[in-house]
Amino acid sequence: MYPLDKIFKPNSIAAIGGSDKPGTVGFALMTNLLSGGFKGNIYPVNPGHSKIHGLKSYPSVKKIPGGADLAVIAAPAKFVPGIVEECGEAGVGGIIIISAGFKEAGREGKKMYAQIAKTARQHNIRIIGPNCLGIIAPPVGLNATFASRMALPGKIAFISQSGALCTAILDWAVDQSVGFSHFVSIGEMVDIGFHDLIDYFGADPDTACILIYMETLDEPRKFISAARAFSRTKPIIVLKAGQSAEGAKATLSHTGSLAGNDAAFDAAFRRTGIIRVETVSQLFHVAHALAMQPRPKGNRLAIVTNAGGPAVLATDFLMKNGGQLAKLSSKTMKALDEILPAAWSHGMPVDVLGDTSPENYGKALGLVLEDSNVDGALVITATQAVISPTKIAEEVVKVSRNTSKTLLACWMGEADVAEGRETLEQGNIPNYRYPEEPVLAFLRMYRYGRNLELYYETPPAIPEKFTPQKDKAAAIIRNAIHTGRLTLTEPEGKELLACYDIPVAPNSVAKSAEEAAEFAHSIGFPVVMKIDSPDIGHKTEVGGVLLNIKSKDEAKAAFAKIMANARQHRSDARIEGVLVEKMISKKFELLVGAKKDPIFGPVIAFGMGGTAVEVFQDINLGLPPLNMALAQRIIERTRIFKLLEGYRGQPGVDLGELQFLLVKFAYLVMDFPEIKEADINPFVMDQQGGMVLDAHIVLEKVPARRGAFTYDHLVISPYPEQYSKVIAMKNGQSALLRPIRPEDEPLEAEMFEKLSRESIYFRFFGYVPKVSHKFLVHFTHIDYDRELAIVAEVEEEGRKMLAGVVRLVNDYGNLSAEFAIIVADPWHRQGLGSTMMDFMIEIARDRGLERITAQALTSNEVMLAMFKHRGFEIINRENGSYIVELKL
Repeated sequence: MYPLDKIFKPNSIAAIGGSDKPGTVGFALMTNLLSGGFKGNIYPVNPGHSKIHGLKSYPSVKKIPGGADLAVIAAPAKFVPGIVEECGEAGVGGIIIISAGFKEAGREGKKMYAQIAKTARQHNIRIIGPNCLGIIAPPVGLNATFASRMALPGKIAFISQSGALCTAILDWAVDQSVGFSHFVSIGEMVDIGFHDLIDYFGADPDTACILIYMETLDEPRKFISAARAFSRTKPIIVLKAGQSAEGAKATLSHTGSLAGNDAAFDAAFRRTGIIRVETVSQLFHVAHALAMQPRPKGNRLAIVTNAGGPAVLATDFLMKNGGQLAKLSSKTMKALDEILPAAWSHGMPVDVLGDTSPENYGKALGLVLEDSNVDGALVITATQAVISPTKIAEEVVKVSRNTSKTLLACWMGEADVAEGRETLEQGNIPNYRYPEEPVLAFLRMYRYGRNLELYYETPPAIPEKFTPQKDKAAAIIRNAIHTGRLTLTEPEGKELLACYDIPVAPNSVAKSAEEAAEFAHSIGFPVVMKIDSPDIGHKTEVGGVLLNIKSKDEAKAAFAKIMANARQHRSDARIEGVLVEKMISKKFELLVGAKKDPIFGPVIAFGMGGTAVEVFQDINLGLPPLNMALAQRIIERTRIFKLLEGYRGQPGVDLGELQFLLVKFAYLVMDFPEIKEADINPFVMDQQGGMVLDAHIVLEKVPARRGAFTYDHLVISPYPEQYSKVIAMKNGQSALLRPIRPEDEPLEAEMFEKLSRESIYFRFFGYVPKVSHKFLVHFTHIDYDRELAIVAEVEEEGRKMLAGVVRLVNDYGNLSAEFAIIVADPWHRQGLGSTMMDFMIEIARDRGLERITAQALTSNEVMLAMFKHRGFEIINRENGSYIVELKL
């Protein structure tokens, strides 16, 4: 049983605070529990009553005979901590706290909130709330809310931080015949958060799509991990409130939690494959389309209509929001000429005119969908006196049965088109009232598929070996903090960047005019000279920067002038000298930066740099860690990208070098949680390469590290380098055991070619018909928080290859994991499998797992012997295989 089954599939419920008094939350709760169709036992708990709603009432949850799986609490806040303690003592597995007056109610409320959290941990209870509407689970007839409606059954799981929004949506959903597998008001998340519910609903066969209304996010790493695990198979659609500064403040006062930078949320959602929408209607419109239609392979939308005006509105919205209007082939145009009136639009949108028969309307749609230049179609129909919207809908449904492309509809009007809408709905064609709505749904569907495709593509290998000087970088940061400074000087900042192989211009700090002149001469004129002071941030404002110094004499004069300006404007400043640097001019001025978000930690920024960075605001964000492909995604979402790749015959830049720069910069901010802000502006670049011209790095004090380099400040687990070692096989060949990377996909594909049919059968309990990118991406693109695969990398004749893979996939709760291993046939009987198994068991212990399970065919005697030798015990036998377990 999943821990959350006690909440969503209970056998018995205690209604604590249930009441017979109409108009109270306790009364509504009891009414809903009894009328929803729940088949289990319901026990009212209220010490002041002997019976409630005709059922015996108990003075305490501890008095219920046989106990309860779930307790729903609707008592005053001051009693709730004590009630939760009683539930723990009574063995209750799940609690829903409807009561308000905790985190949002000041100091005393926060104290009670903390006590509830502590009690939940002590007794291993899972809690939803407090301050929530409750939950509805239509598959088991459970309505544990004080709402006025019961949700209809369906395939959508809805999670909301706003109880008020829940009641409004519930009312709307019943009217629109929208059903739910689960309907959850999550409240203040004292225990159960978004990540728990994504994990649960992601594995739930009754759920096809997860919808979330989000105001704040308390555990971003767990949320991102859960979303990455399931967004590939189940769409996760999020409506995030607090996009504006004013909205974020309102969110803070509503929930008592940080709201975070909205642009960082955008970056996080893109990285996890989440679909973001802006309105409540979009939340359900997009879900509706994804549930009924295949995702489009491209963004080319065809529009077929009998209403010219609405089609123009749809076209405008499509083009404004990044879509393409499909262009029909000459073959399709000729075919349309043969069936449509002579006055049809002869282009896109295809306006069939108001008096075209439903049959020809359908034929025209079919021809359009057959065109290879079309990824999906939108049918817009306005009611006409001479043509039945229902008949047109019937023809559209017929066409839909013979296409695999996305098909959406807009039937404009109300009473006249109601029957047609019902026909479309029955035919699994999403239909909308206004033309912009289906266009937006189409684009969100496309971007969802495109984002998954891009973020799970095989990244190219980094162009060269990269070994940062971590210890030297640590010394620079440590020295600044120890001397009481939280801002690095420009020379320190550039030295830090150079530790990570980020190119900086030749520079040196001169203590005298003569030193400045000599160094300038050694690196070659012209040079730029800047004041070097830990107390002067904006150097230009104090006359601390002089450009285009062309001779020794000019250098001496510049040194004197800069020093005099600095002393005049900031007599209190500590002055280290004057920075002399080679003056470099290149075509593009870029910004590369990072800033710690209060929720997501370090966020990488890239875009157009220079002095007008705030004017153009051409900046895109991404979350570390990065590989070459992820870096490319950040770059190509900026407007300057078109120029960087080369435009109208003008040379661009080496995009591979730029991607690698972002990868290296990401490693820097990952390795040092002390970095609060880092701005490289400008990073100048042309076709010959790039260079840092200015760097501003701000630090903050952080708690002492548990190890040399830990990554607790990141929300996405980086590559776990610590799990690497070199071993020797029986034949003397060495192998590097290391975690798998997305870049390993080609090597894994080659390894499959070296597997015999028997090896494949023993590993997968069947045969793999085709080793494709779609198949391999599940093995190479992994979340290291949830899964770990160790590969055995060998080298033969200068070529690297994989000899085997051992894998642990964590179960729900991350306390146990499933084990699997495969060794390519050329390396059988070399002790490799045993060594890899022992290494992975050692890693499992290090990661805090309590047990490992595995499954092996009864005929796989070698594997079973390896398990037995290491203390695995057989716990089950099913379908010709053994389930074995090792307690750690």
